[in-house]
Order: sequence, then C-alpha cells, then structure tokens
Amino acid sequence: MLDIRKIRENPEFYQIETQKKGSAIQIEELLKIDEKRRDLLTQVEQLKRERNSSSKMIGEAKKRGEDAEEAVLSMRKLGDEIAEIDNQMKALDAEQTELLMMIPNVAHPSTPEGKTSEDNVTVSTWGSPKKHDFNALDHKSLGEKLGIFDFERGAKISGSGFPVYRGLGAKLERALIQWFLDMHLEAGFEEVIPPYLVHRDSMRGTGQLPKFEEDMYHCAKDDLFLIPTAEVPVTNLYSNEVIPESELPMRLCAYSACFRREAGSYGKDTRGLLRLHQFNKVEMVYFSHPTKSYEDHETLTRFAEVLLEKLGLSYRRLALCKGDLGFGAAKCYDLEVYAPVEDKWLEVSSCSNFEDFQARRSNIKTKINGKNTFLHTLNGSGLATPRVMVAICDQYQTADGSLMIPEVLRPYMGGLQQISPSK
Repeated sequence: MLDIRKIRENPEFYQIETQKKGSAIQIEELLKIDEKRRDLLTQVEQLKRERNSSSKMIGEAKKRGEDAEEAVLSMRKLGDEIAEIDNQMKALDAEQTELLMMIPNVAHPSTPEGKTSEDNVTVSTWGSPKKHDFNALDHKSLGEKLGIFDFERGAKISGSGFPVYRGLGAKLERALIQWFLDMHLEAGFEEVIPPYLVHRDSMRGTGQLPKFEEDMYHCAKDDLFLIPTAEVPVTNLYSNEVIPESELPMRLCAYSACFRREAGSYGKDTRGLLRLHQFNKVEMVYFSHPTKSYEDHETLTRFAEVLLEKLGLSYRRLALCKGDLGFGAAKCYDLEVYAPVEDKWLEVSSCSNFEDFQARRSNIKTKINGKNTFLHTLNGSGLATPRVMVAICDQYQTADGSLMIPEVLRPYMGGLQQISPSK
C-alpha cells in the first residue's frame, strides 16, 4: 500500500506512475476522500477540546454546589456530535483504505519504461542453448513414454492443470525440492513449513486481495484461501510486529504446493507442465533494511541464478518494464530457462523488491534510531519446479529416449544417472 502522505505531496507523479502499471483509479478521487477525512478530523478534535473544557467546568461548578444540569446536557450533545463525526470518519477511512489497496506500487527509477513483455530488457544470459541432433520429444511425450508423468489421470481426478508424477518422476520432483531446500539452508536461510490455507488479511497483506481474488481458490465456508505461493504465509509471519534492526536482513525459505486458478490463461500454452493450477515451489522471502533492500535484491536474484547454473540450464535475466511489473513490485527480475524442444524461454523465478508496499499493508516494521519504520520485503522463487522439469526434459534427453539426471540431483536419486524407457 502506498503512503497517503507522499501521494498528497506529489499527486501528479503517482497518477502517472500508477497508470503505467495499469491502475484505473483517479488519484484526485482518493485525495477528495482524504481531504474530507482530514476536515472531519479537525472538527472532531475541536469538539473534543470543547467537551474536555466543558467537563472541567462542570466538575468545578459541582464542587461549588452550583446547578450544572444545562452544561451536562450541552456536553451530552457534544458527545453525540463527536460520535456522529467519528462514524463518518470510520466510513471514509474504510473507503480510503479500500482505494489504496487497489492502487499498485510505484516502480523504482531503475525499472525500464514500457507497456508489455516485449519491452522487458535482457540484463544477462548464461550458457549456450542446447540443440539436439536427433528428433527430440517434448516434455509431455517424453515423460509419458518414460512413465514419469501421468497427465491423463491427473485430469481424470481433478481436471486439467493438476499433474501426477509417478515412479522415478515423483522421485525426481522430490529430489529437486530437497536439493533446492538444502542449497538454501547451506546459504544461511531459515526453513519454514507454512500453512497452505490463509485468511483474507494475509492475502490482503501481500497484495493478492482485493484485486486478484478471481485468480485464487477460495474455501467459502471458512473464508480461507489456498495459497498461490508461500510468499503469502511466510511474509505474514511478522504481520503487526517489529523486527529488530539487528536481525535484518532476515532470510526465510519455504517449500509449498501453490494453487492458482489462472483465470487469465485463456489462449496461453497449457500443455503438460507449462501452466498449472497446482505446482511445487521453494520460495525465498527477505525482510530487509530500507536502505539495503536493493543490495539484497541483487543477492536474492543471484542465488536463484546459481541454482540454475548448478543444474546446467541455460537461462537469461530480464528486468521487467513498468507495464509488465507485478502489482506490488517496485522492481523485478525474471529468470527464464531455455527449453530447446519447445524453442521457448520459460520463466522459473520472479525476484521482486516490494520496498515498504507489503510491509505497510501487513504492518511489519523495524526500529531505526529509536523510531518504528516500515521495513522492505523481497521475495523470489528458488525455484518453481514445473518449468525447471520441462527444461531438464528438453536439455537432458538422449537419442535413445532416456533422460539423464543432472549431476547435482544424482545423490538424491540414489546415485541413478538416467531414467530409461521400459523394455
């Protein structure tokens, strides 16, 4: 959530910059509500001063044995006026907060200008995209041939977008997750196993609600939401708390299943593992010092890149332009792996700095020079498994239809070096 005080100081800037991220909200309307609220605040404070003065005078009159009934009635009338204005202010507070909750974060000055993904900027690339000298299979065909994926039965029990991993495929998926977690722990992250269901306040805190409710799986009876990412519960571990400055940056990681309705995916490629309603991911969350969050952003992104390098997967880092930037992010790097059979770059990690946007919504602070201050939150995938699995299938398959296991995963596969078709 943006700081209303900063919006008051420079409304034109916030109107222009939030429109670049797709906001249709008129800052002028927000400020009209804010002005009404502040006018009422001035009125109610004056009335409260009058009530306090009247109360003091009544007390003194009673001590002198004087009749104060008329003054008491007048003070009660003041109380009624104060209560009425307080109710008006509560309504305006709610209206203002709801509008602020719908306004996206403003992009950092280093974020590229642009309207769509075509305007994203390639910052760096690593590795040489592999080309096969044989008729390679796409990941869906290869996985079904090897018996490691079962999309048909997944669709039978849940619908499309809910994959089943079988046999060595299940073991390979589990190996990826465990290796990701082990790498995080080795790097000094603290592991968290979070709930998969969260309430509205948690979803609002990280920016999924109210704007993106249609993309979420909602359990109406309990008014709980299946998490779209572990970012939601892990960030909200510290909602309404003050984290000591000495503990920053606090680095947490969590494996979770992730659930997304993908309401806007019509027309996109949904074959196999490319776009799912349920998938696995290891998430990184940073609670950062406000003056050091962009250093932490580079560190977080670089760690995700190291994972891809150790897997031997070619990738590129993109700086997202303002029009393609997520709702809450001030700056974001996407990491995309190259899948040679698909002949596509596939996003496997988005590493975002939200500055104080989420912290303000969730009321997460630190104490700097004796003053409580909203800290900065960052997060990124370390990594999401489905498209990593696609890239492994694309880059590590052999001419005889086998799938080589990346070297770093072999200890987690009992030393197995390849998955071969059944004879």
